[in-house]
Amino acid sequence: MTRADLISDAYLAEQVRLHAAPRGYGARGSRWAEAVHALASQYHCRTILDYGCGQGSLARALTPMGRTVTEYDPAVAGKDQLPTPADLVVCTDVLEHVESAHIFAVAQHLAALTRRALFLVVSLVETDKRLSDGRQAHILLRTPAWWQTLLEAHDFQLARQVPTGAKHWGTVWRRSP
Repeated sequence: MTRADLISDAYLAEQVRLHAAPRGYGARGSRWAEAVHALASQYHCRTILDYGCGQGSLARALTPMGRTVTEYDPAVAGKDQLPTPADLVVCTDVLEHVESAHIFAVAQHLAALTRRALFLVVSLVETDKRLSDGRQAHILLRTPAWWQTLLEAHDFQLARQVPTGAKHWGTVWRRSP
């Protein structure tokens, strides 16, 4: 898997621009810290990867809880190297930003990186953030059934849904044996 399989050059440049803007883009991962901490305990996870970590707020929130998080985000300098597998992969508010031409490669990448469990939260609604061409930033809005089919096609099994409110679909996935 290469970076080019996961994101186009033009869209990567757009994401770099959005992450650099002072509007909180990629800065809300910390709201999932308690859930991630509990999942890491439940599934006996020693390693955690925040896939699409943005500004790194999840890692900062988990540090006082005794958790170390590896971060990956292709649009954030210093966090843009392709990661290695982890026991628990966290992917929150990321997949709705993936180009449709790359979503299957991203799902394949998540499958290759996840040893035990995947914590996934996907937005189901538009956002107020805009791309430079005027499109809203959630470029891949799909139904929970569509996301479930995608993940099951990549050997994930739905373990449970997580309460997130009507605007998001939160789930925990196990790797199929």
